[in-house]
Amino acid sequence: MGWVMMSERDLSRAAVLRDVVAGRLPATEAAVVLNLSRRQLHRLLVRFGTKGAAGLVHRGRGRAPNNATPADRREAILTLVRERFPDFGPTLAAEKLAELHSIRISHETLRKWMIADGLWASRRHNRALHQPRLRRECLGELIQIDGSDHRWFEDRGPACTLLVFIDDATSTLMHLEFVGSESTFSYFGALERYLTLHGRPVAFYSDKHTVFRVAQQGAKTGHGMTQFGRALNELNIEILCANSSQAKGRVERANRTLQDRLVKELRLAGISDMETANAFLPGFIEAHNRRFARTPRRPDNLHRPLNMEPEPLRKILCRRDERFVSQQLALSYEKQRIILEPNDLSLSAAGKYVDVYEYADGAVEVVMNGISLPYRMFDKEQRVTHAAITENKRLSEVLRFIKEQQENNPPKLRRVGAQRTRYEPTGRKSPGRKSWLDKRAERRAAEAQAASLPPPAE
Repeated sequence: MGWVMMSERDLSRAAVLRDVVAGRLPATEAAVVLNLSRRQLHRLLVRFGTKGAAGLVHRGRGRAPNNATPADRREAILTLVRERFPDFGPTLAAEKLAELHSIRISHETLRKWMIADGLWASRRHNRALHQPRLRRECLGELIQIDGSDHRWFEDRGPACTLLVFIDDATSTLMHLEFVGSESTFSYFGALERYLTLHGRPVAFYSDKHTVFRVAQQGAKTGHGMTQFGRALNELNIEILCANSSQAKGRVERANRTLQDRLVKELRLAGISDMETANAFLPGFIEAHNRRFARTPRRPDNLHRPLNMEPEPLRKILCRRDERFVSQQLALSYEKQRIILEPNDLSLSAAGKYVDVYEYADGAVEVVMNGISLPYRMFDKEQRVTHAAITENKRLSEVLRFIKEQQENNPPKLRRVGAQRTRYEPTGRKSPGRKSWLDKRAERRAAEAQAASLPPPAE
């Protein structure tokens, strides 16, 4: 007889049953010790008497379970996952198998199969521990916003940015929008659609991006507020900036989930451009919120109605700046020269500051005391300057703009000279402008020198 693998329980049972067979222990006490009924104990005694200790081993050991998935079905499912969903996680892959192929399988079973087959490995995050922050109690009390720059269309289209608005109390995706980059006008457009759909929340919670926060807080000039902050102030909405990524972890985790799920949903739908993707997003948001949104602690909705016509809202969601008007009724804006048309109001603007409104479509409006002033553009050409400072998050959009300029507008030839960075004193004092006495002295000295020279030889 060969070796028999036995567990600790089987070995303890064999020892007790030997005592029962030898008469050292009554069957009633043995049943209590083994936590068995007398009937089950006598069954074990029969098997122990005929087969010895090997008869106590579970007879299902080494056999496939009755509810095991057939090997051919398991291989067919893994082949389908390998071909259609190679980079899907087990949970999402199980959902898509049921949705697209009518294959019902537990995501935990699929997880074990994918790990065993090398199709998936669990992610281990060695992160620093941060004290958790409790959710807000009501919908619309705090909306976390962020932009996620990613290759959302993989190799089917260029990289772009997804603007994410998520409610802190419920983890509800309030608004998603694909844009070229994280810019002020991108957030203005997304904010306008958010306000139209939901109303005004109490506050937004963002990172320290320059769209939301002035980078140089100690600057002596300026108003200490960004264009986006100024617009929220006029709409009576507060903007708060997180001190770390973990502080706004809800939107950061949502970005990570979207970079997994949304990318694959766009792939399955065959979408490869921002316009089609933005039309696809409302259905995705509804399905996502049905599954992942949570119930707030209090049922109140703290969104306030917008109560504003489109034109006043357009004047708020724009870029504003002050410019000085010269006596010639001219002002400079973004490397362009603007000449005001003479009238009673524009003539009174000479020597004063006026407001310049720039809209998302590129239109520029000059406003004084709430009245728009007519003007003409002296130089309409505008190019990205040489060695311009560009933020990392806007680099892709700026490069696309540069490429269009290079294709449509040839560069102008410019004069160049010595590149002097600072004045270096020579120690010599400038003689200044010569007076008529100095000029007369120089002329008489030249005449005396000419008279003293010998005549030329013939």
